[in-house]
Amino acid sequence: MNSFFYLLDTAVTGTSSDYAPIGIQLLFAAGFVATMITASNFVGPKRKTAEKLENFASGIETHGNARQPLAIKYFLVAILFVLFDVEVIFFYPYAINFKQLGWHGFVEVLFFVGFFLIGFVYIIKKGALKWED
Repeated sequence: MNSFFYLLDTAVTGTSSDYAPIGIQLLFAAGFVATMITASNFVGPKRKTAEKLENFASGIETHGNARQPLAIKYFLVAILFVLFDVEVIFFYPYAINFKQLGWHGFVEVLFFVGFFLIGFVYIIKKGALKWED
């Protein structure tokens, strides 16, 4: 029993020297990173060709101006995906607690799904998912 109170007493009266190992580890980590960056600068190749200096675009040949406007449909579909994806996340608490929620919880989830479907039907009727212009 006394050892338990001793552990509590030392935990409360800790000193800054308790953080010395963390500081040493941070110094070693920063030193390692700096050493590796410096070593790669000295050891690495130094040939700068036009092909190496070109921006990397996932292997796709670059063409045209990067400032071309994108169709608003792309952003609309992305926002709708995020919206409906987040709504699906709300099913998880119900799935965990469905026994405790009982019939009342089931009715609430049906309302939730109903609102979800009403929104989806509205989006379909507005033509938000049609890509033809």
